[in-house]
Amino acid sequence: MQTSFGIETRGQGLYEFTGQVDRWLREAGADEGLLTLFIRHTSASLLIQENADPDVQRDLLAYFSRLVPPSDDPSMGYLRHTMEGPDDMPAHIKAAMMPVSLSIPVSGGRMVLGTWQGLYVFEHRDRPHLRKVAAHLAVSG
Repeated sequence: MQTSFGIETRGQGLYEFTGQVDRWLREAGADEGLLTLFIRHTSASLLIQENADPDVQRDLLAYFSRLVPPSDDPSMGYLRHTMEGPDDMPAHIKAAMMPVSLSIPVSGGRMVLGTWQGLYVFEHRDRPHLRKVAAHLAVSG
């Protein structure tokens, strides 16, 4: 079974889409299997992260912003790919550091996630985007 999800972003940040995937799994009627998610972009990532305290998402965004500043920051003067704006090449670097695909077991028709875990698109660009995440459920049995 396959589908894709569209996640609208409003600039850099983490955008949870756990609910969309849960609904699709319920509608698909799958019981057991392995779910693979893949983001079809080179300037965004996928994460499984805590969804209880929004400070976690804010702290992750702050950390990666300090780790990889915009290309107009003096420390990034070595970058060559700057024609698409100061956030573009840093977005590619961040996406190279973080996952672009996830594998999640499905049991009893539900993702086997921890109590506080959620699925996120981590947007690395400043302006809004519609990010596409491909989903494939390999059903067992």
